[in-house]
Amino acid sequence: MTPYDLRDPDVRRRRFRPIPVRMLVPNVITLLAICAGLTSIRLSIEGRMTLAVYAIVFAAALDGIDGRIARMIKGQSKFGAELDSLADFVNFGVAPGLMLYFWQLHELGNAGWIAAMVFAISGGLRLARFNATMDDPNKPAFAANFFTGVPAPAGAITVLLPIYVAFLELGRIPAVVTAAYTLLIAFLMVSRLPVFSGKTKRMRVPPELVLPAFVAVIVFIALLIAYPWHVLSIGTVLYLLCLPLGYKSYRDQARAMAATAPAGGEVTSPPSAPTLANLSEPPQDDDRPGRLH
Repeated sequence: MTPYDLRDPDVRRRRFRPIPVRMLVPNVITLLAICAGLTSIRLSIEGRMTLAVYAIVFAAALDGIDGRIARMIKGQSKFGAELDSLADFVNFGVAPGLMLYFWQLHELGNAGWIAAMVFAISGGLRLARFNATMDDPNKPAFAANFFTGVPAPAGAITVLLPIYVAFLELGRIPAVVTAAYTLLIAFLMVSRLPVFSGKTKRMRVPPELVLPAFVAVIVFIALLIAYPWHVLSIGTVLYLLCLPLGYKSYRDQARAMAATAPAGGEVTSPPSAPTLANLSEPPQDDDRPGRLH
């Protein structure tokens, strides 16, 4: 009898064990996000840029809730983590780059294609770095509240700013400026810039503010539907302006930790990218959480 002989009841029990529905729900949401990202590529090829942007925003919204739902219903899995990472690369790396190329960057010929390609590759590198360094034992405790570089969903939303501006009828930005801006966002994604994440903050709403919070969320959604380009443009600009604040917060906490450390203790440094030696080593006891950003 071979090690994989299906006549053995123990083998059948191990291979065909039923999977709880709670393990499937987050993966279904992630697959819907991939469908939205791929659809945005098709819509941009057909010249329907408005719907293409809507699809990317929808994919970003799904990306923001699938991990939280997985943690709420205890549906995290390694499969879901890998699927989510693949979805982020497609939705927030490949799709925005192709959208910008079909929209305007094609006017620059090879130079425009290089800008779009660099952005897509930067998205993949940023996700790979996150996967390789998420379990770094040398990372200080406060660093868990910061991303290293702009996260992929935020990079996808911010890189489309030239399209938002064009839809506001404020004038079409020159293709050269769009290419330079695309490369800038790509650089921010792969940089070592500490970016505030807020994932470890437990936000609690006082009972008297629950209803106002619901109203605020409804008003924001209504504004996003009624004035999408105004909201996306203002949100993108505010996000970019807040990036130095995240860097300052990280440096202040690092200095405070270094000041309270005993003499001769290790001084905290900003988040570092993985070395080639670390990337070449196989992971030991890989137990990733259900969300990768």
